Amino acid sequence: MYQYDAIDQRIVEERAAQFRGQVARRLAGEITEDEFKPLRLQNGLYMQLHAYMLRVAIPYGLLSSKQMRMLAQIARVYDKGYGHLSTRQNIQYNWPKLEDVPSILDDLASVQMHAIQTSGNCIRNTTADAYAGVARDEIEDPRPWCELIRQWSTFHPEFAFLPRKFKIAVTGAPNDDRAAVRFHDIGLRIVQGPDGEHGFEVIVGGGLGRTPFVGKVVRGFLPKQYLLSYLESILRVYNLHGRRDNKHKARIKVLVDALGVEEFTRLVEEEWALTRDASIDVTEQELERVRAFFLPAHYESLPNADSKLAAMKLGKNRDFGLWVGNNVTPHKVDGYGIVTISVKAPGKPPGDITDTQMESVADLADRFSQGRLVVTHMQNLVFPDVKVSDLDSLWRELVKLDLATANAGKLTDMICCPGLDYCALANATSIPIAEELGRHFDDMDYLNDIGEVSLKMSGCINACGHHHIGNIGILGIDKRGEEFYQLMLGGSPGNDASLGKILGPAFAKHEIVEAVSRVLARYLELRESSDERFIDAFRRLGAEPFKEAAYADHQG
Repeated sequence: MYQYDAIDQRIVEERAAQFRGQVARRLAGEITEDEFKPLRLQNGLYMQLHAYMLRVAIPYGLLSSKQMRMLAQIARVYDKGYGHLSTRQNIQYNWPKLEDVPSILDDLASVQMHAIQTSGNCIRNTTADAYAGVARDEIEDPRPWCELIRQWSTFHPEFAFLPRKFKIAVTGAPNDDRAAVRFHDIGLRIVQGPDGEHGFEVIVGGGLGRTPFVGKVVRGFLPKQYLLSYLESILRVYNLHGRRDNKHKARIKVLVDALGVEEFTRLVEEEWALTRDASIDVTEQELERVRAFFLPAHYESLPNADSKLAAMKLGKNRDFGLWVGNNVTPHKVDGYGIVTISVKAPGKPPGDITDTQMESVADLADRFSQGRLVVTHMQNLVFPDVKVSDLDSLWRELVKLDLATANAGKLTDMICCPGLDYCALANATSIPIAEELGRHFDDMDYLNDIGEVSLKMSGCINACGHHHIGNIGILGIDKRGEEFYQLMLGGSPGNDASLGKILGPAFAKHEIVEAVSRVLARYLELRESSDERFIDAFRRLGAEPFKEAAYADHQG
């Protein structure tokens, strides 16, 4: 776990006290809503369709059990008894009263949390691989680098008013991108250089929304001591040349596309040569200072348990075996496993977790995962350090909490935005469609048969549900006052990054689930073997056979 020092603690306490005064002036009518808006956005407070929404920062998704209990208490005392896990590894509360928000910030500060820079045109929460620190394929833990970026970017005066919001993600597993780094304003992959030393591949200009782009490499290898100075150069070029006349064209992805990656790279390198300041070079001493604030995990000396894990998958308890097969990932330390806790039970809003579930999960983290857990960008939770010998006991406890759905990485492990039920920007509901999909595809045998298929859904073109990078994407649109849904296929967020393409005319609300079902049935007919993934079959066959299936009963 990362522990605040005295400076961090004072900052979040003073920020909460400052906002209490701002809220008091707003409630007393001393400042208008327009005057209050920039102040509340700086503290993560949005005005949504029906109420305020507070977004709480969870840097790189890492939480202690103590922090999780506080999130549960906030949900129970100040909201409607639940929170929503976001794709930036944050948590959102949908119903706080304005007069309660200062007290929520006080409560968050008491457990070293805050809502700073979770909104506004600034550098947002830096995200990371949810398996960071424990993954076998990782060459270096990216979280200390995320923490350095957090410390560098928080309240950075030069980047407090960027043309638009700015998102950074880091992965230390170069061969399996679990952080979608190619779809961030800046994506960083820790890679090995020519002499075996670690550095960064720097990817710029990725993103979704109304103009989706796959990010482009601007530096194949950046020695790691230059990370912050190079990030500053990228941000300066964006700050200087990024458009401010049209918010839809103000993202760095539009700038990179307009200039071309060669010219953008030239500008960054030119800026770097002129302004690079050795005082912000990351020394090994500074990196060690940051690493020292992460409390280390303590591992027992246990035998390798890979064969035991394999046996569990085929054991007599079939439900447990399915859960181990889909939700448990081998750990870098012998005898341990990484457990994904699916917050995608059939018929439930994806990513919503109740106060009771949060408190119980905190207790289970203490009992089974050294008191630590991770929020994933897939809107799930991860216990990073579970003994293989404890898996059965943990699974039985999760079953009681309705958190043992064995669908990690499967079709119903979908990303879904809040949609028209909550969001002021949405054109269509998304949660009811997600719930219907969850109920329709609740047969685990079928989900395992179709294998690795991702489904992502957004209620509008802003793409908070990442629909462009689902193998199957669903986009809600408004069509003459009625909700319709476009189906797109072929997206992928990982190392084989691609953007999905719209299959054809939009489906009515009552048609979309059946359309997905027919696409999957056609995939099962046409795949070369059970090992051929949906995305690979789509790339081999093209869209036509899936389009033919999807529109077989379409009424237009």
